[in-house]
Amino acid sequence: MRDELRIEAPKGRGLDNMTSLDHHRTMKTVRVAELKARLSEYLRLVRKGHAVTVLDRDTPIARIVPVGPKGAGLTVRMPTSSVPYWKIPLPPPYRGKIDIVELLLEERQVDR
Repeated sequence: MRDELRIEAPKGRGLDNMTSLDHHRTMKTVRVAELKARLSEYLRLVRKGHAVTVLDRDTPIARIVPVGPKGAGLTVRMPTSSVPYWKIPLPPPYRGKIDIVELLLEERQVDR
């Protein structure tokens, strides 16, 4: 594996003794193009327990994390209310002075 993918533990501490406050030392960021070119190497990192954040033009868009233990997926809970969803009232419409459509169009033009 290339040197830039090697992650070193802080002095005097092994990776297994790191806390969640040290995530910035173990989390790797990668741009989309580099991820596409070296996917296997980044997947090896994930298999070893590291998280990889994917960037699109310096904006985080995804995180690749190791799969938890078997059966540790999402838990489906039953609704806490007995009211059917179609009887829950909708929030009132937005009555602000800002034109939402104009804001969306402006935001889309900036991205291009």
